[in-house]
Amino acid sequence: MSSSEVPRPEHPRPQFVREEWMSLNGEWEFEIDQGDSGLERGLRDRPLSSRITVPFAPESTLSGVGVTDFLEAVWYRRTVAVPASWAGRRVLLHFQAVDHDATVWVNGTEVARHRGGFTPFTADLGGVAEPGREMTVVVRARDTRHAVQARGKQSTAYANGGVHYTRTTGIWQTVWLEAVPEVRMRRPRITPDVAGSAFHVEVPIIANRPGWQVRAVLADGLPGAAGADREVARAEVRADLDLAPRLVLPVPADRVRLWGPQDPHLYGLRLELLDAAGAVVDAVDSYAGLRSVSIDGRALRLNGRPVFQRLVLDQGYWPDGLMTAPSDAALVADIELAREAGFNGARLHQKVFEERYLYHADRLGHLVWGEFGDWGASTGAGWEDNQQPTASFVTQWLEAVERDYSHPSIVGWCPLNETHQVIHDRITTLDDVTRAMFLATKAADATRPVLDASGYSHRVAETDVYDSHLYEQDPKLFAEQLSGLADGRPYTNVFGAGVAMSLPYRGQPYFCSEFGGIWWDPDAAASAGGDDDAVSWGYGARPASEEELQERFAGLVGTLLDNPEMFGYCYTQLTDTFQERNGVYRFDRSRKLDVARLRRAQSRPAAYERD
Repeated sequence: MSSSEVPRPEHPRPQFVREEWMSLNGEWEFEIDQGDSGLERGLRDRPLSSRITVPFAPESTLSGVGVTDFLEAVWYRRTVAVPASWAGRRVLLHFQAVDHDATVWVNGTEVARHRGGFTPFTADLGGVAEPGREMTVVVRARDTRHAVQARGKQSTAYANGGVHYTRTTGIWQTVWLEAVPEVRMRRPRITPDVAGSAFHVEVPIIANRPGWQVRAVLADGLPGAAGADREVARAEVRADLDLAPRLVLPVPADRVRLWGPQDPHLYGLRLELLDAAGAVVDAVDSYAGLRSVSIDGRALRLNGRPVFQRLVLDQGYWPDGLMTAPSDAALVADIELAREAGFNGARLHQKVFEERYLYHADRLGHLVWGEFGDWGASTGAGWEDNQQPTASFVTQWLEAVERDYSHPSIVGWCPLNETHQVIHDRITTLDDVTRAMFLATKAADATRPVLDASGYSHRVAETDVYDSHLYEQDPKLFAEQLSGLADGRPYTNVFGAGVAMSLPYRGQPYFCSEFGGIWWDPDAAASAGGDDDAVSWGYGARPASEEELQERFAGLVGTLLDNPEMFGYCYTQLTDTFQERNGVYRFDRSRKLDVARLRRAQSRPAAYERD
């Protein structure tokens, strides 16, 4: 298969790039193992009966399989030649995401096991596969419907319905090989320091040696961009004095450009590991944005300024690829569509988005909140047990935070979404997991605010941010319900007949992180003879016309823009998603609304931004 035929051929990890790598996307042998008995039946050791196109999930049409029934287990097999030019290097096998419980064998040896459908994992093939030889990779992915796991919006019923969508099983992000030296750098943590006009870079080393050094060189732009060859700063540090050597790269005053929606400037960053003789042993290319996120009372500031966050809920599904974008251009297009409609950012909702999306958000100045896929987690407090919190939630979430720490576009973390824990409920597992995820996030990242749970159950008193979800469709009633914030009595979500689920508000920055969801699909309604319920789902009554929708949107948005205590909002949602027809755009990304009018409704200055 030529490189032009490889699906999704771009480097999947653009903030940590080595020169020697190879995509394994493309055709693999494949077999559905409906009884999860494949290991006993010898599937690990024989050719498989079908074919699939990786990295698309077997439920998707782009995979060439398109089976949307429950898939208890699936198997993959591929034989590939490791380049002989990698001689003297170790080979790493990377999986960007496999849903849900993956086991990997190479040449008959188990090399990796990973649980969790949203985060990457790596197998070191030293002693198992060598450059210049063929290797056979076998993957089993198990995704039982009965398992307690984080699944985001994936349906637990046979068919889609409400806000539940077609499942994703198995490999759904890029698989790739990388050649690395035995002594090498792990992924760096890049922390911007706006106050000090500098970058702090931590570079963990694997198999370190005495007398070795790490060198960092900061340039004035990404490769190919204007000024990319202009050096801004450099630093070197002994690599054997710390498990993660720390370098400080000061940016001269005349070269400081703060990253933000209006000027998403990125600095190129070259990292090199030098042996005791000064020879470069390992080298990676990265980049960084100089920006800060801070809290000032009820204000959430970007680079010291109040920047109103006009966010849109982005669920990251496509008709043909499901959770996998059909192309890199499709990721860019979704950001551009959001910007065209007047939004300056997004909640990346109920999945860990592939890292290429964050790269483009970094380039384009799109503000995003990183989120995990755990919608409706509950412990049996009278709510549907869609997903039950476990220790695995914490593990997977920390893997996501570690992967995405250095992306400047991420301005906040949201580990949980719409959890349900009633005050005084006897079952408090959700409290334990909520607090664990909050504390773990704060320990892993002290530079961003953490929202303990978006909507419903705020269970951590010291959560950095407080929010609510409010889908009232009448702008006047919407404004009345949100009017108490100025007096320290914000709207909060309750359970059933007014039973509290959250600890009291403590004066944190506050935003309405879900609202709108205006149900609008005139074409589908017309084709069903006006029976909306037969073809679509949304919040409230469907507007009688687009004019009514536009007026409703402007009224809801206007309420939030006029509230000086509100730092932002998040409108539901960017696109229709399967039967959920409340998007600004259709599922295929075509236009169904006058988005220029939506943009005008959001373009006036927010009261929050007036210092």
